[in-house]
Amino acid sequence: MPPSRRQILRRRRVAFFGAAAVVLGTVFYLPLTLLAPLGSVEAAVAPVEVAAQPAAALEWPALGASAVGAIGYDGVLAAGGASAPAPMASISKIVTALVVLQAKPLEVGDTGPDITFTAKDVAIRDAYRAVNGATEPVTAGLVLSQRQVMDVVLVESANNYAESLVTWAFGSVEEFVPVANEWLKTNGLNSTTIVEPTGMSPLNVSTAGDLVALGKLALANPVVNTIVGTSTETVPGVGDLKNSNTLLGVDGIRGIKTGTLDEAGACLLFAADYVMGGETITIVGAVLGGVDHKSLNVSVRSLLADVEESFRVVPLTTAGQPFGTYTTPWGDTANLVATKDSSAVVWSDRPVATAVEAGEVGVADKGKDVGEVTFTVDGEQITVPLELASTIDDPGAWWRLTNPAALF
Repeated sequence: MPPSRRQILRRRRVAFFGAAAVVLGTVFYLPLTLLAPLGSVEAAVAPVEVAAQPAAALEWPALGASAVGAIGYDGVLAAGGASAPAPMASISKIVTALVVLQAKPLEVGDTGPDITFTAKDVAIRDAYRAVNGATEPVTAGLVLSQRQVMDVVLVESANNYAESLVTWAFGSVEEFVPVANEWLKTNGLNSTTIVEPTGMSPLNVSTAGDLVALGKLALANPVVNTIVGTSTETVPGVGDLKNSNTLLGVDGIRGIKTGTLDEAGACLLFAADYVMGGETITIVGAVLGGVDHKSLNVSVRSLLADVEESFRVVPLTTAGQPFGTYTTPWGDTANLVATKDSSAVVWSDRPVATAVEAGEVGVADKGKDVGEVTFTVDGEQITVPLELASTIDDPGAWWRLTNPAALF
């Protein structure tokens, strides 16, 4: 039986609306899928570890107390021997110089005010000569600049000039002493005590660790830093000065102060520069209670060699080194890689912490900046940018049309 007119009309309406639905679906679906943003994906970051280095093996002087540190590194790197405060002899003069400069500041190149010496200063010299203390000539009426007097104190270690300097700056030794001890306290040198400015008293005591901190303070002062590295000098009215530190210029050593006293033995506060990994590392060390300066110097050179070997240039990244991978829903992958080589100078077996930060990525070109890796060594951070190692391409129309769930 042929379909009725009503059935024919119904079929036509179904076909029409079906075709319309297909057309409308195509009109809306195609643009939505073909033009829809693809979104972005997170990186799968690979674990990053920097291999631990061997612990430092240092050969300490046989007697007394020793410690080493470095500029830019907190506290003491390593210490050996006794830890109790001990006489520091003429290393005391570093404290004297820094305290005087706090009261009477100088800039490098400045000579400062003139100091006129009197019969009292001649008597001061006579008193030190009577107890075999190191002195330099002085006459009543001699006029020297503050800088010249400080040179005599630190280069030649003249006790009489140290006392005359603090008398000029503070009025008397008695007025200098409390100021010096307050300065020590302010700078955290809590195991150090000063009773007079020269170091002739065995009651001027410190620890090797405190002296490392003192050495850092000395090098941070441009005037003291300059003077302690001076080997020879001529001061009119005084004569030729010769630094008692015979290690100056040897193995990178550039200061800081010797000390000798029966109760203290041979003492040395020293600094040495070494270039490692393109940067200069300044080592600061102290030794108290050595037998004599000849054997002490041998021990210090050996110790410095050990310390230098215990600073190591550790590779952190190489250009192109992968730190993770991006994987897209359509199967495209790209590594995030370091943009450059990098390294760090690491002391002993100090750990190196790492942290990778990577942003989300969608379609992107090779070389796109995608994050960074940060290494932390002794509080210092080294950051290296990360980039895409290859291009992440659009997946194309077919994938878009057949994977709508990944788009919406």
